[in-house]
Amino acid sequence: MSEAMPVLEVRGLRKSFGAVDALVGAELICPAGEVTALVGDNGAGKSTLIRCITGVYPPDGGAIAFKGAPIGFASPTEARALGIETVYQDLALVEDLTVWQNMYLNREVEHGIGPFRWLDRRRMIAETEAKLERLLVNMPPVRAKVRRLSGGQRQSIAIGRAASWGSALVIMDEPTAALGVRERGAVEALIGRLRGEGVAQLVISHDLEQVMRISDSVWVMRRGRTIARWRTREVDRTRIVAAIAGAEG
Repeated sequence: MSEAMPVLEVRGLRKSFGAVDALVGAELICPAGEVTALVGDNGAGKSTLIRCITGVYPPDGGAIAFKGAPIGFASPTEARALGIETVYQDLALVEDLTVWQNMYLNREVEHGIGPFRWLDRRRMIAETEAKLERLLVNMPPVRAKVRRLSGGQRQSIAIGRAASWGSALVIMDEPTAALGVRERGAVEALIGRLRGEGVAQLVISHDLEQVMRISDSVWVMRRGRTIARWRTREVDRTRIVAAIAGAEG
Protein backbone atom coordinates (compact mmCIF):
# COMPACT_ATOMS: atom_id res chain seq x y z
CA MET A 1 0.00 0.00 0.00
CA SER A 2 2.66 2.55 0.98
CA GLU A 3 6.37 2.94 1.62
CA ALA A 4 5.76 5.42 4.45
CA MET A 5 6.29 4.24 8.02
CA PRO A 6 3.08 2.79 9.49
CA VAL A 7 2.08 4.77 12.55
CA LEU A 8 -0.89 2.49 13.19
CA GLU A 9 -1.46 -1.12 12.14
CA VAL A 10 -4.62 -3.10 12.86
CA ARG A 11 -4.67 -6.83 12.12
CA GLY A 12 -7.65 -9.19 12.40
CA LEU A 13 -9.50 -7.11 14.99
CA ARG A 14 -12.63 -8.68 16.46
CA LYS A 15 -15.29 -7.22 18.73
CA SER A 16 -18.71 -8.56 19.74
CA PHE A 17 -21.53 -7.13 21.82
CA GLY A 18 -23.47 -10.14 23.01
CA ALA A 19 -24.67 -11.98 19.91
CA VAL A 20 -23.76 -9.07 17.61
CA ASP A 21 -20.40 -9.32 15.86
CA ALA A 22 -19.39 -5.69 15.26
CA LEU A 23 -15.87 -6.51 14.02
CA VAL A 24 -14.94 -9.83 12.44
CA GLY A 25 -11.40 -9.32 11.21
CA ALA A 26 -10.87 -5.62 10.59
CA GLU A 27 -7.59 -4.46 9.03
CA LEU A 28 -6.13 -0.96 8.73
CA ILE A 29 -2.80 0.77 8.18
CA CYS A 30 -2.20 4.51 8.73
CA PRO A 31 1.21 5.67 7.44
CA ALA A 32 2.98 8.81 8.63
CA GLY A 33 2.31 11.91 6.58
CA GLU A 34 -0.72 10.44 4.82
CA VAL A 35 -4.49 10.80 4.94
CA THR A 36 -6.14 7.40 5.24
CA ALA A 37 -9.86 7.33 4.45
CA LEU A 38 -12.17 4.78 6.07
CA VAL A 39 -15.51 4.34 4.32
CA GLY A 40 -18.55 2.08 4.53
CA ASP A 41 -22.28 2.13 5.14
CA ASN A 42 -23.77 2.80 8.57
CA GLY A 43 -23.25 -0.31 10.70
CA ALA A 44 -20.15 -1.41 8.78
CA GLY A 45 -18.05 -1.26 11.95
CA LYS A 46 -16.13 1.98 11.39
CA SER A 47 -17.03 3.59 14.71
CA THR A 48 -16.43 0.38 16.65
CA LEU A 49 -13.00 0.07 15.03
CA ILE A 50 -12.09 3.63 16.04
CA ARG A 51 -13.28 3.04 19.59
CA CYS A 52 -11.16 -0.11 19.85
CA ILE A 53 -8.11 1.75 18.55
CA THR A 54 -8.52 4.63 21.02
CA GLY A 55 -9.26 2.58 24.14
CA VAL A 56 -13.02 3.12 24.43
CA TYR A 57 -13.68 -0.59 23.81
CA PRO A 58 -11.30 -3.49 24.48
CA PRO A 59 -11.08 -5.70 21.37
CA ASP A 60 -11.91 -9.40 21.70
CA GLY A 61 -9.11 -10.48 19.40
CA GLY A 62 -6.61 -9.39 16.82
CA ALA A 63 -3.70 -7.00 17.22
CA ILE A 64 -3.05 -3.26 17.20
CA ALA A 65 0.46 -1.86 16.77
CA PHE A 66 1.48 1.76 17.25
CA LYS A 67 4.81 2.78 15.71
CA GLY A 68 5.67 -0.88 15.43
CA ALA A 69 4.97 -1.79 19.06
CA PRO A 70 1.93 -3.82 20.17
CA ILE A 71 -0.50 -1.70 22.18
CA GLY A 72 -3.81 -2.08 23.95
CA PHE A 73 -5.15 1.11 25.45
CA ALA A 74 -7.29 0.80 28.56
CA SER A 75 -8.77 4.28 28.05
CA PRO A 76 -8.74 7.21 25.61
CA THR A 77 -6.46 9.00 28.09
CA GLU A 78 -3.75 6.43 27.44
CA ALA A 79 -4.14 6.90 23.70
CA ARG A 80 -3.88 10.67 24.03
CA ALA A 81 -0.74 10.30 26.12
CA LEU A 82 0.96 8.65 23.13
CA GLY A 83 -0.15 11.33 20.67
CA ILE A 84 -3.42 9.89 19.32
CA GLU A 85 -6.25 12.44 19.22
CA THR A 86 -9.81 11.96 17.95
CA VAL A 87 -12.23 14.58 16.63
CA TYR A 88 -15.79 13.26 16.89
CA GLN A 89 -18.79 14.72 15.09
CA ASP A 90 -19.96 16.56 18.22
CA LEU A 91 -16.47 18.21 18.41
CA ALA A 92 -16.44 18.10 22.26
CA LEU A 93 -16.08 21.88 22.49
CA VAL A 94 -17.56 23.82 25.42
CA GLU A 95 -19.52 26.68 23.89
CA ASP A 96 -19.33 29.02 26.89
CA LEU A 97 -15.55 28.77 27.09
CA THR A 98 -13.12 30.70 24.93
CA VAL A 99 -10.98 29.20 22.19
CA TRP A 100 -7.88 29.10 24.40
CA GLN A 101 -9.82 27.57 27.30
CA ASN A 102 -11.09 24.82 25.00
CA MET A 103 -7.58 24.26 23.71
CA TYR A 104 -6.29 23.60 27.25
CA LEU A 105 -9.41 21.92 28.65
CA ASN A 106 -8.18 19.23 31.08
CA ARG A 107 -4.60 20.22 30.19
CA GLU A 108 -4.43 23.48 32.12
CA VAL A 109 -0.99 24.99 32.70
CA GLU A 110 -0.25 26.20 36.22
CA HIS A 111 2.59 28.13 37.82
CA GLY A 112 3.50 29.10 41.32
CA ILE A 113 5.56 27.90 44.28
CA GLY A 114 4.87 24.78 46.31
CA PRO A 115 1.18 24.46 47.21
CA PHE A 116 0.42 27.94 45.89
CA ARG A 117 -0.61 27.36 42.29
CA TRP A 118 -2.71 29.28 39.80
CA LEU A 119 -3.54 29.11 36.12
CA ASP A 120 -0.96 30.55 33.77
CA ARG A 121 -3.49 32.24 31.49
CA ARG A 122 -0.90 34.39 29.70
CA ARG A 123 1.11 31.36 28.64
CA MET A 124 -1.95 29.36 27.53
CA ILE A 125 -3.27 32.27 25.46
CA ALA A 126 0.11 32.86 23.82
CA GLU A 127 0.65 29.17 23.06
CA THR A 128 -2.87 28.80 21.67
CA GLU A 129 -2.25 31.70 19.30
CA ALA A 130 1.09 30.23 18.20
CA LYS A 131 -0.31 26.75 17.65
CA LEU A 132 -3.39 27.84 15.73
CA GLU A 133 -1.55 30.45 13.63
CA ARG A 134 0.65 27.62 12.39
CA LEU A 135 -2.39 25.62 11.26
CA LEU A 136 -5.24 27.99 10.44
CA VAL A 137 -5.39 30.56 7.65
CA ASN A 138 -8.29 32.55 9.13
CA MET A 139 -7.83 32.12 12.85
CA PRO A 140 -10.59 33.45 15.13
CA PRO A 141 -9.60 35.49 18.21
CA VAL A 142 -8.47 33.05 20.86
CA ARG A 143 -10.35 35.03 23.53
CA ALA A 144 -13.65 34.62 21.64
CA LYS A 145 -16.24 32.23 23.05
CA VAL A 146 -16.84 29.16 20.92
CA ARG A 147 -20.57 29.83 20.64
CA ARG A 148 -19.78 32.94 18.57
CA LEU A 149 -17.81 30.98 15.95
CA SER A 150 -19.12 29.64 12.66
CA GLY A 151 -19.45 25.92 12.05
CA GLY A 152 -16.27 25.87 9.99
CA GLN A 153 -14.34 27.78 12.64
CA ARG A 154 -15.51 25.37 15.33
CA GLN A 155 -14.48 22.39 13.23
CA SER A 156 -11.10 23.96 12.53
CA ILE A 157 -10.56 24.68 16.23
CA ALA A 158 -11.44 21.08 17.14
CA ILE A 159 -9.05 19.73 14.51
CA GLY A 160 -6.40 22.29 15.44
CA ARG A 161 -6.65 21.26 19.09
CA ALA A 162 -6.32 17.60 18.14
CA ALA A 163 -3.37 18.34 15.88
CA SER A 164 -1.65 20.38 18.58
CA TRP A 165 -1.75 17.49 21.03
CA GLY A 166 -1.89 14.58 18.57
CA SER A 167 1.70 14.51 17.48
CA ALA A 168 1.42 11.12 15.79
CA LEU A 169 -2.14 10.37 14.67
CA VAL A 170 -5.30 12.47 14.32
CA ILE A 171 -8.58 10.60 13.81
CA MET A 172 -11.51 12.57 12.36
CA ASP A 173 -15.11 11.37 12.19
CA GLU A 174 -16.97 13.17 9.36
CA PRO A 175 -14.84 16.33 9.70
CA THR A 176 -16.87 18.45 7.27
CA ALA A 177 -20.41 17.17 7.83
CA ALA A 178 -23.01 19.96 7.64
CA LEU A 179 -20.44 22.58 6.55
CA GLY A 180 -20.82 24.93 3.61
CA VAL A 181 -18.55 24.84 0.57
CA ARG A 182 -16.17 27.57 1.81
CA GLU A 183 -15.93 26.14 5.34
CA ARG A 184 -15.40 22.64 3.96
CA GLY A 185 -12.57 23.95 1.82
CA ALA A 186 -10.89 25.54 4.85
CA VAL A 187 -11.02 22.29 6.80
CA GLU A 188 -9.67 20.32 3.84
CA ALA A 189 -6.83 22.83 3.54
CA LEU A 190 -6.02 22.26 7.21
CA ILE A 191 -5.94 18.50 6.61
CA GLY A 192 -3.50 19.15 3.77
CA ARG A 193 -1.24 21.22 6.01
CA LEU A 194 -1.18 18.48 8.63
CA ARG A 195 -0.18 15.99 5.95
CA GLY A 196 2.68 18.30 4.99
CA GLU A 197 3.86 18.29 8.61
CA GLY A 198 4.05 14.50 8.63
CA VAL A 199 0.99 13.86 10.80
CA ALA A 200 -0.84 10.60 10.10
CA GLN A 201 -4.57 11.20 9.68
CA LEU A 202 -7.48 8.79 9.65
CA VAL A 203 -10.66 10.28 8.19
CA ILE A 204 -14.07 8.61 8.35
CA SER A 205 -16.31 10.06 5.68
CA HIS A 206 -19.45 9.32 3.66
CA ASP A 207 -18.47 12.04 1.18
CA LEU A 208 -16.69 10.04 -1.50
CA GLU A 209 -15.90 13.11 -3.60
CA GLN A 210 -14.07 14.50 -0.59
CA VAL A 211 -12.33 11.17 -0.02
CA MET A 212 -11.02 11.29 -3.58
CA ARG A 213 -9.74 14.87 -3.05
CA ILE A 214 -7.98 14.58 0.27
CA SER A 215 -6.91 10.97 0.86
CA ASP A 216 -3.84 8.97 -0.07
CA SER A 217 -5.49 5.58 0.52
CA VAL A 218 -9.05 4.27 0.89
CA TRP A 219 -10.12 1.37 3.10
CA VAL A 220 -13.63 -0.05 2.79
CA MET A 221 -15.47 -1.80 5.61
CA ARG A 222 -18.60 -3.93 5.29
CA ARG A 223 -20.29 -5.96 8.03
CA GLY A 224 -17.33 -5.68 10.37
CA ARG A 225 -14.67 -6.63 7.84
CA THR A 226 -12.15 -4.74 5.77
CA ILE A 227 -13.10 -5.84 2.27
CA ALA A 228 -11.08 -3.53 0.01
CA ARG A 229 -8.20 -1.10 0.08
CA TRP A 230 -6.58 1.01 -2.61
CA ARG A 231 -4.21 3.86 -3.18
CA THR A 232 -6.62 6.67 -3.99
CA ARG A 233 -4.91 7.54 -7.25
CA GLU A 234 -5.46 3.96 -8.45
CA VAL A 235 -9.23 3.73 -7.89
CA ASP A 236 -12.34 5.60 -8.93
CA ARG A 237 -15.53 6.46 -7.09
CA THR A 238 -17.53 3.78 -8.93
CA ARG A 239 -15.35 0.96 -7.60
CA ILE A 240 -15.52 2.31 -4.07
CA VAL A 241 -19.33 2.48 -4.22
CA ALA A 242 -19.43 -1.10 -5.58
CA ALA A 243 -17.26 -2.31 -2.69
CA ILE A 244 -19.41 -0.53 -0.10
CA ALA A 245 -22.50 -2.16 -1.61
CA GLY A 246 -20.87 -5.59 -1.60
CA ALA A 247 -20.53 -5.92 -5.37
CA GLU A 248 -16.73 -5.91 -5.20
CA GLY A 249 -14.07 -6.79 -2.67
